[in-house]
Amino acid sequence: MSGYVLHLSEQENITLSAAVTRRLLDGGDGDAALLYLCLLKNRGSAAPETLCAELKWDEARRARAEAALARMGLVSAPKVPEPPAPAPAEERPAYSRDDVARKLEQDTAFSALLREVERKLGPLSTPSVGKLLGLYEDLGLPADVIFLLVNHCIARHAAQYGEGRLPTMRRIEQEGYVWARKGLLSSASANDYLNALHARERQYPAYMSVLRLGERKPAPSEEKYLSAWLEMGFPPETLALAYDKTVLRCHEFKWSYCNGILKRWHEKGLHTPEETAAENAAPKKKAAASGGKNDWMKQYL
Repeated sequence: MSGYVLHLSEQENITLSAAVTRRLLDGGDGDAALLYLCLLKNRGSAAPETLCAELKWDEARRARAEAALARMGLVSAPKVPEPPAPAPAEERPAYSRDDVARKLEQDTAFSALLREVERKLGPLSTPSVGKLLGLYEDLGLPADVIFLLVNHCIARHAAQYGEGRLPTMRRIEQEGYVWARKGLLSSASANDYLNALHARERQYPAYMSVLRLGERKPAPSEEKYLSAWLEMGFPPETLALAYDKTVLRCHEFKWSYCNGILKRWHEKGLHTPEETAAENAAPKKKAAASGGKNDWMKQYL
């Protein structure tokens, strides 16, 4: 990531608007406010290492502050396309029974990992142990990260399909490739990722409620929309407005149409109900003014 993009005016002097100040205050995150001020000082463009040096922070603290600003809709980082995750069925090396036995004899960390995983999932077949070894040896995920991965997959599978239902090693392997692509190569980074994920999930019920979808858990495809809207910084109240517009136009709720409304608002920097109301009021005022100018003409029509 080479820097950030802030939506600043072209004026020489930089000021904090009342709207930005209110978002920072409502966010209640001091680090986020400091990072925003540092970005303003650098005219909205600065490399992460520059920001860390000026603020005397480590990268983890800067990343957390950046995420808070992104949730407030005040800053966006340039998105670097993620390389596609290799397909496990095609890219993963095949491990034989002898390969597994040799690894278990030589690597005590992997041997301990297998014991803990089997305690969670039950005895694994040789192909399943090979998938676990692929995550450990081929992808380079540490044993403690893999154990977090397994527990995460178990919890999500139980939440989706019922208590006691266990994921397959194939499913765990697929999620492991996602973690490797995201660079979750330490327990600290994996825990940060899981904490952020759980924080988002705790907000899903409020979103589902305003979308009139009841108390059920969102489906995986629905989660993608909800997660994206949370990252854009929309509160449930704004989703309710987008819902109303969607139903008014489509006569039913459509995820893609609602997503289009929210993406347009996000691109314009409109996230709160007050901000979207101001946008809607502008055309009305213009129309009213135009109507007044042509009142003389209506007498002759």
